[in-house]
Amino acid sequence: MNYHNKIFRPVSSSKNSNTTPETIFVYQQQGSILTSTYSGGQIVSGHLIGQVDSKGNITMHYHHITTDGALRTGICTSTPEVLPNGKLLLHETWEWTSGDCSKGHSKLEEL
Repeated sequence: MNYHNKIFRPVSSSKNSNTTPETIFVYQQQGSILTSTYSGGQIVSGHLIGQVDSKGNITMHYHHITTDGALRTGICTSTPEVLPNGKLLLHETWEWTSGDCSKGHSKLEEL
């Protein structure tokens, strides 16, 4: 699975997430290395870096600055699902490594 130039937005997130449907993720991939920039909603600017395995699962680290000036960091694993329309839905399990260090779940849909 290749995520190069794919764009995603959250369709659901735990309450402790900073993402909203206005947050847009732009993915780039070279080999097994995945990067992304993201912003929108409560997030001014964010980046992630991760690795993609042979089944398309992603293990990543992320960081961003919120609209109130907080620097947030975390880790995430993402499992892809191919939807009937051929687009991807990413099922994410994440954990903050800053702030309250809480955990959560999100789903990102390919635009």
